[in-house]
Amino acid sequence: MKQEQLIKRISIDPEIFGGKPIVRGRRVAVEHVLDMLAAGDSPDTILSGYPWMEPEDIQACLVYASLLARHERIELMPAALAS
Repeated sequence: MKQEQLIKRISIDPEIFGGKPIVRGRRVAVEHVLDMLAAGDSPDTILSGYPWMEPEDIQACLVYASLLARHERIELMPAALAS
């Protein structure tokens, strides 16, 4: 599935989570899916917790994050200062 098709799975509803991006109009925020992936959860684990979710929904969250990362800059601490 192409990025243009995947990103259509992400929507914003002011009535759900204050307008944060959500998966297919459901009460699962994109950030929650990304947090689970970042914590090491496998896509299969996520899908088992949300039976209505499809693998393409996880891909859509990653596409959303990728598109967002292209426009945002996070100030990272230089490695020398981090220790």
